[in-house]
Amino acid sequence: MTPTIVAEGLHKRYQKTVALDGFDLTVPAGIVHGLLGPNGAGKTTAVRILSTLLAFDAGRAEVAGADVTRDARTVRERIALTGQYAAVDDLLSGRQNLVLFGRLHGLRPGAAEQRADELLERFGLTEAAGRSAKDYSGGMRRRLDLASSLIRRPQVLFLDEPTTGLDPRSRNEVWQAVRGLVAEGTTVLLTTQYLEEADQLAERISVVDTGRVVAEGTPDELKSMLGADRLEVVVREAGRVVDAAGLISRITGGVPDVDTDQRRLRVPVIDRVAALTAVVHGLQEAGITVADIGVHRPTLDEAFLHLTGKVEVAA
Repeated sequence: MTPTIVAEGLHKRYQKTVALDGFDLTVPAGIVHGLLGPNGAGKTTAVRILSTLLAFDAGRAEVAGADVTRDARTVRERIALTGQYAAVDDLLSGRQNLVLFGRLHGLRPGAAEQRADELLERFGLTEAAGRSAKDYSGGMRRRLDLASSLIRRPQVLFLDEPTTGLDPRSRNEVWQAVRGLVAEGTTVLLTTQYLEEADQLAERISVVDTGRVVAEGTPDELKSMLGADRLEVVVREAGRVVDAAGLISRITGGVPDVDTDQRRLRVPVIDRVAALTAVVHGLQEAGITVADIGVHRPTLDEAFLHLTGKVEVAA
C-alpha cells in the first residue's frame, strides 16, 4: 500500500535551535497515526512542514501523493488542518459557519448549503444548526470545527490537540467523530497531549523526542517495550510486607519491587492468570491479608516515560 504521508530525514533549525534532526515518518492510508512527544520535541514543526506551512532545511516529504515543496498547491487541495482551538465564528449559527467555509472553498451557494447540511447531520449537529455557535458546548464547537475542515473532503486531516480543555463527555463525542472520518477513508495525523487519547484513537503511534522519532508501533507494541505484565499486591499490615515479598518471589520466580511506605509489591509475570491464582492462594494460606491485588499491563504513559524520560506530554 502506498503511504499517504512520507517524511525522510527532515531537518529544521531555528538559528541555534534544532527543531528536527532527521525526522522520519510513514503513515499508511485510512488510519489515525498518533504523534506524541514532550514540549519542544518537534511535533508542531513536523506538522507545519507536512501541511506546507513551513519550509525545511533538508530531507524529503510527500503528503497525499504530492511533494510538499515542489507541489505545495496540490498538497493543500488534498489536506485539512484543524488547530487546537475551534476556528468558528461565534456570531454565526452552525449552519452559517459551514456555508461560509464552503463559499470560501469555492463552492457555489447551493452546493455550499447542501454540503453544510450533510456535515451537520454527519456530526450530530442538525438540531443545533440554527443556534449561534457561541451557545454551543465545547464538544459541539470542536465537532463543528471538524466539520468545517471536511468541506472539501480531504484525503488527510491534521488534528492538533483536538480535545484540549474538553470534559470527558465532549472528548468522547470528538473521538466518535474522528473514528467516523477514518471509517470513511480519511487519514488522520493526530498530535495530542493526552496519552489516553492516543491509546483510544491511534492505530499506530510515533514517539518524537529531540527532533526525531525514537519509537514507533501500535499502542500495544509500545507498551510491550516495558516487558511483561505486573502482579501488584498491597498488603494490609506493614509488618507482613517482607513475608509477602518472600512468598511472591518463591511463587513467581521474580524479585518484587517493594514500596514499604505504601505496603505495595510489584513483580513481572508471564502467565497472568496462573500467577494471580497462585499468589492469592499462597497469601491466604500464609494468613497475609491484602488491601488490593491485581495484574496490570504497562500503560502508554509508562511507555512514554520509558522512551523519553519525561513524565507527561505537553502541547
